Amino acid sequence: MGRVQDKVAIVTGAASNPGLGYTTALTLGREGAKVVATDVDAAGAERCAQAVRDADGQALGLRQDVTSEVEWNDVIQRTLNAYGCLDVLVNNAGIAVLKRLEDMTLADWKRQIEVNLTSVFLGCKYALAPMRAAGGGSIVNLSSVAGLVGMATCTAYGAAKGGVRIMSKSIAVEGAADNIRCNSVHPGVIWTNMQAQATGLSKPQPVAPERVPMGRMGEPQDIANCVLYLASDESNYVSGAEFTVDAGMTTQ
Repeated sequence: MGRVQDKVAIVTGAASNPGLGYTTALTLGREGAKVVATDVDAAGAERCAQAVRDADGQALGLRQDVTSEVEWNDVIQRTLNAYGCLDVLVNNAGIAVLKRLEDMTLADWKRQIEVNLTSVFLGCKYALAPMRAAGGGSIVNLSSVAGLVGMATCTAYGAAKGGVRIMSKSIAVEGAADNIRCNSVHPGVIWTNMQAQATGLSKPQPVAPERVPMGRMGEPQDIANCVLYLASDESNYVSGAEFTVDAGMTTQ
């Protein structure tokens, strides 16, 4: 307990349960952070915040369209008004429109880039000043194994997630003088509502070892645990790194 005690953390895309943002918000709250859970689904964001509060944590739930520059400014200002500073930003919000290149429209492409990459740019851009004022901070950007290796139907999704990977490294360089760290996390096959929607499955299933050596799907907590480490002072010398949490998927 207390690994991020009294740190103030924004977690985007926190409404979906089971989901990476929801579980990350609960994990940070359990470990002492003051959490701002955001999502375009306002009711879902508030449910996440309430779950943190029900576990004796502190949390605020806010509606946020992460592609809106105005709303990013608003969320950060409301965070500062509520808790006085910003220590951690988890850019988790994202969508997956998985289509083969020939079937993908320009609108499909633009929407993926906007939600999965431009939103991360905006979050990082506007988090820097309050983190600098706080004496430093940790930015954790959710990428994907699709941002590391090529995958069919992931042309736009992979391009966006690969962009998150490299952007995180550049931000790490720019933020270093102000003690602002930035790292990317690359989940493999994790059982979430997004995974269920993409696969049509109703529950987690075994995965062929030829695809995932450990032969199973991961759980949102597996990703939340990695984010918790990066948000905490345990990782104070870790910046510009990429953390692959995929049960060996990208080793072969």
